[in-house]
Amino acid sequence: MAEAIVKTSFNFPGQKSLYVGKVRDVYNIDDNYLVMVVTDRISAFDVVLPEGIPYKGQVLNQIASGFLDATADIVPNWKIATPDPMVTVGHLAEPFKVEMVIRGYLTGHAWREYRSGKRSLCGVPLPEGMKEHQKFPEPIITPTTKAMEGHDEDISKEEITGQGLVSAGDYRKLEEYTYALFERGTRMAAEKGLILVDTKYEFGKKDGIIYLIDEIHTPDSSRYFYSAGYEDRLARDEPQKQLSKEFVREWLIENGFQGREGQQVPEMTREIVERISGRYIELYESITGDKFVPSGSAGIPPRIESNVLDFLAGL
Repeated sequence: MAEAIVKTSFNFPGQKSLYVGKVRDVYNIDDNYLVMVVTDRISAFDVVLPEGIPYKGQVLNQIASGFLDATADIVPNWKIATPDPMVTVGHLAEPFKVEMVIRGYLTGHAWREYRSGKRSLCGVPLPEGMKEHQKFPEPIITPTTKAMEGHDEDISKEEITGQGLVSAGDYRKLEEYTYALFERGTRMAAEKGLILVDTKYEFGKKDGIIYLIDEIHTPDSSRYFYSAGYEDRLARDEPQKQLSKEFVREWLIENGFQGREGQQVPEMTREIVERISGRYIELYESITGDKFVPSGSAGIPPRIESNVLDFLAGL
């Protein structure tokens, strides 16, 4: 099996700090730039799972990079360059303390809440009589708090502005950008025979300008269905054929894990790891229309370090 990169410990020129997220290792360069290394770590239910997934970091980084380029006319974004298949370098912006989740379909977390009897999510009313995976009349925005540790929490627009997490004016812009990005992502997915079901966007501010930051339209931040057969499966109440991390969550649930206290992550066998890796590659090829070209399975950290050093020297 190919090497999976689950930890980095570089020391770049001008490095101020290193933030280790669930998946990304983010290096602060001179309080002006970020070097974001997308590792092969995988998380579910806000828990980092014990095994890395080969090629996952490359898949996520290259999908996000392509979509950042394809949406730069909608909102400025943080990307400057991708000097390595697993790395993006960009502007350091002050993140807003909320994530903008937008949903086109009643699936995943929204369906679990709906099935439990709730008819409102983040202050947004939900229609009666809906089925799992059914399309909403219009996409809905269901924000979450951005947790440094543990679980993100649902929050309403009114709570966000009332608590001063985001000003009313900035929140209006975030909503506007979120709808426009989702519309673009939906159209691009449809061209590849896919349905963009739901996704999340993160934004930050630098020099008074709102930037789209972090990843966009990747399988870690988004859920995709295949268009072919969607209506038939919906009519028969059958599971949708999807490309997302939901199949990982479903596997964990089936094996008694939902991130709750006292629960143990089930064993991630070689077969499971290879299957997850294959699904990430499948999504890459489906959403981009390009053949996935592995960047190599050995000597990855030295390659990353060399590529980043060369790029930083030219900034």
